[in-house]
Amino acid sequence: MVGDAAPPTAPASAGTFRDRLRSCFSAALHGLAADGVVAIDAAEIPALLEQVRETADAKFGDYSGPMAMGLAKKAGKKPRDIAIEIARRLAEAPGFTEAFAPPGDPVGPGFINVRVRDEALAAAVSAACRDERLGVPAVADPDTIVIDFSSPNVAKPMHVGHIRSTVIGDALARILGFRGHHTITDNHLGDWGTQFGMILWGWKRFGDEAAFAADPTGELGRIYRTVRKLADGKPEEIAADPSIAALAAKYPEAGREVLLETARLHEGDADNRALWERFMPACLGDIERLYRRLDVRFDHTLGESFFQPLLAGVVADLEAKRLARESRGAIGVFLDGDDKPPFLIRKADGAFLYATTDLATIRWRLEHWKPDRILYVVDHRQGQHFDQLFATAKRWGIDGVDLVHVAFGTVLGDDGKPFKTRAGDTVGLESLLDEGVERAAAVAAADDSVEAAERQHVAETIGIGAIKYADLCQNRTTDYVFSYDKMLELKGNTAAYMQYAVARDEGVFKKGNVDREQLRRLAAPIVLADPKERALALEIARFGEVLEDVEADYRPNVLTAWLFDVACCYSTFYDALPILKCAEPERSSRLALCDLTGRVLRKGLELLGIGTVRKM
Repeated sequence: MVGDAAPPTAPASAGTFRDRLRSCFSAALHGLAADGVVAIDAAEIPALLEQVRETADAKFGDYSGPMAMGLAKKAGKKPRDIAIEIARRLAEAPGFTEAFAPPGDPVGPGFINVRVRDEALAAAVSAACRDERLGVPAVADPDTIVIDFSSPNVAKPMHVGHIRSTVIGDALARILGFRGHHTITDNHLGDWGTQFGMILWGWKRFGDEAAFAADPTGELGRIYRTVRKLADGKPEEIAADPSIAALAAKYPEAGREVLLETARLHEGDADNRALWERFMPACLGDIERLYRRLDVRFDHTLGESFFQPLLAGVVADLEAKRLARESRGAIGVFLDGDDKPPFLIRKADGAFLYATTDLATIRWRLEHWKPDRILYVVDHRQGQHFDQLFATAKRWGIDGVDLVHVAFGTVLGDDGKPFKTRAGDTVGLESLLDEGVERAAAVAAADDSVEAAERQHVAETIGIGAIKYADLCQNRTTDYVFSYDKMLELKGNTAAYMQYAVARDEGVFKKGNVDREQLRRLAAPIVLADPKERALALEIARFGEVLEDVEADYRPNVLTAWLFDVACCYSTFYDALPILKCAEPERSSRLALCDLTGRVLRKGLELLGIGTVRKM
């Protein structure tokens, strides 16, 4: 039975339709338990309410609650009988009859299907037309959320592998911020690790001053790639390149010497520090240029070097609390007993590791930003690292914050392997963007409606938007095959299709010479006489629910799928119903629906970090 807590009421005009319906279901379930129909503990009800979702088919109404099946099994009763009891109480719930039609007979084994009243839907859409937030309610209890994403190693050019963390993290920051949370974005640059030791070692032995002066990041990238092959010591890579083979013969201890250079940097060696300070501006400038092109911004860029002064203290504190101890000269935290590898926080040569920096970073963020959540948007292959990091942080006494690894899969080529160039090298991020823009430019050049002066802007917006959307529309935890051809198609779930829908919407108002601002001020009543009008209105009204679902599991593809549904509903509406040539009040109502659809599509794409164009 539910305890003494009073059943919640269902306000008639607050929140999304789903929120309001769940409040009604909550009152019904409390009543069910209070009357002794089914024993329900109060702690069970939130999970039961999560089952109230939109239906997959409009013939079954707009929302459905299937919880009668589970409750009936628990009570030893028929699901249909329980469903009828819930439906009866729904009709009595405060506010229910104002927004929802009374549910009919339960479908199948106890699905309770509900339809939004047309007048309530029209009122909600009309309010959204006048609302800067487009009908999306802000969260009642906002969190402070730190989002750690992109985080490239600065000693080498950004490549295709960085696209996922960058665009997923940026989209989540935009969406969570729009939901009303206080978001803090931090680009935790890899500017202090072994990759910089490789640069330092290589520069001292075969760095080219003239090449660095002409192209700093190009020269540093050349050094990094060369030293990586030497340090990794893979015979096939060394043998395949005579110049590498010659260096390997000359420097047989390259791997060990790179680690020594890294340790010297960490220890404050004056020469290594001076080189680091010389190389960093060029590295940062190159990265920032790419971020500007991607329209990605950060509140903070606190790299590993920022936390360097704290690392010795982290190790000392963990040792003092007997959470870490020596193992073969190194220091580690033994999370799974002595028979499993420890979580190393200091190497035998004295150098610190990512683990040490990550622990210092967590403590610093808690002290200075006081977050409720910290999201790490990082490749799924780092899963073990984050499992150990979070477990160590908990033992260290860090609590009161949710630490979340927002993992993602790999970008693949047509061969099903990680996406690379024909030469077998990792695809550079800039060349990836250039190719997308070049292909989009060819499409723009073939369209006579796009003026020559606009074509470069259109090409950049469409090309880069296509690359971002192709990534974001995937389930983030899965790998996906990269294809320029598919991502630029004007059909299917692509950015180009969404951008085309926005451009089509713009065309309605240009053709009719309609002032959109005046249209909003007039606030004509919304008329939902045709099923296609109603379907579009209902889809638009779900914007807030979709963003809530994105946050629930940090999956931007929930938003892309919904935007595609909105665009499809709009296309059906646009193709089937006259807009400018119909009589009033349908004309003003349909124009208002067009205006709201365009704004919703733009805002949805904006939350994904994707721009729109007026013509395409």
